[in-house]
Amino acid sequence: MSRPGIVKLAVCGALAFAATATGSRADAGTLWPHGARAAVVLTYDDALDSQLDHAVPELDADGFKATFFLANVKQADVPRWRAVAAEGHELGNHTIFHACAAKTVPNETRYTLEDYTTAGILREIAQQNVLLTALDGRDRHGFATPCGDSHVTDGDYLEALRRSGLVTYVRGVVTTQADLSGDASQVDLMHIPSRGWPEGTTGDQLIDFAQQAVAGGGWAVFLFHGVGGDYLQVSDAAHRQLLGWLKAHRREVWVTTLQNATDWAKAHPGPVAR
Repeated sequence: MSRPGIVKLAVCGALAFAATATGSRADAGTLWPHGARAAVVLTYDDALDSQLDHAVPELDADGFKATFFLANVKQADVPRWRAVAAEGHELGNHTIFHACAAKTVPNETRYTLEDYTTAGILREIAQQNVLLTALDGRDRHGFATPCGDSHVTDGDYLEALRRSGLVTYVRGVVTTQADLSGDASQVDLMHIPSRGWPEGTTGDQLIDFAQQAVAGGGWAVFLFHGVGGDYLQVSDAAHRQLLGWLKAHRREVWVTTLQNATDWAKAHPGPVAR
């Protein structure tokens, strides 16, 4: 995916979040395990080298499990991703070729969403599941829409994806204040929220996002690309600062994979939902 397209996507996601950040707190949040006040999910897109080199070792050092959405997997990295799964991290489906709209990736001449039908994109998702199962041995996988876009030549493919049963959930690229303060059990599994981060994001900004979830009783789903390298990167220092804060607040915040968070939330609705 081109760097300008990804930067544009992250900025749009941040603006969408800011536009809704003045919303009111929901009456009751999710009943997270062990009395935690919020859940934090760390997700990483595109199977980048910097995630293997920096993010994974830092997560493992602090005992946190995260979700990695894989696309364009390199042959040389197959053993490393298999090891990531063996450590208890979640591997998710991000398609094989990471097709985005042509306007988002203007330098790409192939594998744009304009070249796909619903049937075609579902075939690619199904094939990527084969790779994921070969890596992690699991028969359930979540999905993240490349570039946050689910529109192909014959329309939005998400409802067809829901009916297909190929994936357990779909993570998008927008978070609202309601997500940070509401009951996660009520979320549509085809529209899981997340917030992406532009380059230059500080550790304090990352921590603030998690703190808003703690205050609201909901969840904060982070969307990272590069960590100390590659594109749309957050610095290694900012990433470590966030992990340090999470480690210091283990009693308040449940850090888990996206599959674990959605499974728990659906099985433990908040008081209002009950």
